[in-house]
Amino acid sequence: MNQSLLIMADTVPPNLNETQTIGIEDIDFEKLFNRSKEKRKKKVFLYINKDFESVFKKQLKKIKCIKAAGGAVKNGKGNLLAIYRLKKWDLPKGKLEKGERSKKAAKREVEEECGISVDYVGKKLITTYHTYQMKNHLILKQTDWYEMGVNKEPVLTPQKEEDITKAIWISKEDFITLKDETYPLIVDVINTV
Repeated sequence: MNQSLLIMADTVPPNLNETQTIGIEDIDFEKLFNRSKEKRKKKVFLYINKDFESVFKKQLKKIKCIKAAGGAVKNGKGNLLAIYRLKKWDLPKGKLEKGERSKKAAKREVEEECGISVDYVGKKLITTYHTYQMKNHLILKQTDWYEMGVNKEPVLTPQKEEDITKAIWISKEDFITLKDETYPLIVDVINTV
């Protein structure tokens, strides 16, 4: 939500700084999204409840959810695939087609966005959620991320029609140094690899 974060958990996670605790009456994605825009400052909202999962599922029914999938792709040298889209470093991902399974969509999107053939699709690493507005409606995007691999170090061809201007192989350590030029959720994905 505008670089802000909503954490829903059954206990207080360690090492949290400057959180704003919220109650059940504040769990409204649209309301939180609007609050996160107020001062353009990153906020961390924290909701603690033993049954946070059912509260989350209830909120999902109130908002349009788009399902997507993507990959954290390593090459034969152990470097990660990164793309540059809309002035941010990112990982390849995209929406599921009707009836498509998440793992298959992740592979397809990586191959389309970077012009390569994926040799290995492994386990699901993490599922992330982020919100954005489209035509004055709040959208929640749920992305399943998969571990992937390619042999050697194939040449990358960024998909320009998807606004991807660069595709590179980069070490995990160097990707982490780009955290100010990427989305916080992408750093979370990279940290699972």
